[in-house]
Amino acid sequence: MMNWQQLISNKRLGQEHRHPERHDDRTEFKRDYDRLIFSAPFRRLQNKTQVFPLPGSIFVHNRLTHSLEVASVGMSLGNDVSAKLTLKHPELKDSLFQEIGQIVATACLAHDLGNPPFGHSGEKAIQSYFLEGPGSDLQREVNPIFWTDITHFEGNANAFRLLTHQFKGRRPGGFVMTYSTLASIVKYPYSSAAAGKKGKFGFFDSEKDDYRRIAKELGIICKSEVGEPLKYARHPLVYLVEAADDICYEVMDLEDAHKLKIISFDETMQLMLGFFDEDTKLHIQNRIVEEGLTDNNEKIVYLRACVIGKLENECVKVFIEHEDEILSGTFEGSLISHISATQSEAYNRCCDLSVKRIYKSKPVLDVELSGYKIMETLLHQFIQAAVHPERFYSKHLISRVSGQYEIDAPDLETRIMAIIDYISGMTDVYALDVYQKINGISLPIV
Repeated sequence: MMNWQQLISNKRLGQEHRHPERHDDRTEFKRDYDRLIFSAPFRRLQNKTQVFPLPGSIFVHNRLTHSLEVASVGMSLGNDVSAKLTLKHPELKDSLFQEIGQIVATACLAHDLGNPPFGHSGEKAIQSYFLEGPGSDLQREVNPIFWTDITHFEGNANAFRLLTHQFKGRRPGGFVMTYSTLASIVKYPYSSAAAGKKGKFGFFDSEKDDYRRIAKELGIICKSEVGEPLKYARHPLVYLVEAADDICYEVMDLEDAHKLKIISFDETMQLMLGFFDEDTKLHIQNRIVEEGLTDNNEKIVYLRACVIGKLENECVKVFIEHEDEILSGTFEGSLISHISATQSEAYNRCCDLSVKRIYKSKPVLDVELSGYKIMETLLHQFIQAAVHPERFYSKHLISRVSGQYEIDAPDLETRIMAIIDYISGMTDVYALDVYQKINGISLPIV
């Protein structure tokens, strides 16, 4: 059984035995939050696709606005769980447990940091390049564990790497985040060898020792036997980070789809009102009239806030009711999959519509197809340069890669991973720009 006192630790990866000077009253977890907000990888999220193409005349969500909204919901989830569990466990009062709202919010900010350009299409492009494309020839050149990592490339595992890996010029411990914040972003706490059919995993082999150290310190339950692929129970706060993400992407995608006229106002209203009983529906509709909301977009905004509030309360309730299972590592599924029947049916209706009408809409498919081709081309050109660095063209390509990536390492695996780090860190716009330049489609204007 995991315990809260051990699970919440402000020890920092890379600074375990150091107590740096403090010049203000921020908590260590607030420092984590601020460190992410002002970081370059977080800033780059503003130019990474969430679902729909990056905005033209109509502004829809990108990875940055999505992450900020998830962090807001995550803060509420953490604060509400903290308040309720402190009543249940008075010994948690005046302890680090009171800061779980801040920890969850910070983990929410970081949860998409490792996603490559063009969303899930970018992930698939990296996987497919090595599984089905020209990169498949490299299998015999690298060790099997490394091959499993790159053929299952995962944004979640890449986020953990981004925060913990010591890139060139960076101090040991990467971002030097607290143990609890780092553990809270690992949605799939196991190695790629244990990924299963869904292909999800939480850390590359190069970062497994970091996760193992964090898990040991926090008392996270190890589920693998000796000799088996590494696998752990989730840190309990991962469930709150996941719930905040589940709530935001499903509800906000509906709002964006309505703005883009992919689904009608009446259909959007009907889907959102489906989360409430008849009395509450009537109350919401009366409030819309009382507030003087006549603009359809504003009505959807108001209703969206009601839905998020309802789902947040439901997820807090599930977490409290299943606390023992969560702490023992036996809880199955997500918090959202355990909400009450009315909300569950409404949520599933939204999911079904999203799959059929939103994620397969022409604008989304166009981005995925274009993004896939851009990523495939970049990977092939730069991987070939990493494999044959002595070639004339390779030298020119390699000179484009930032100095923090070990593209000049003596071993092939490190060079390949450096290319994956470089390309996965690109924004959509930068990836397109590099693609056009190396293919002779555009020339720099001096």
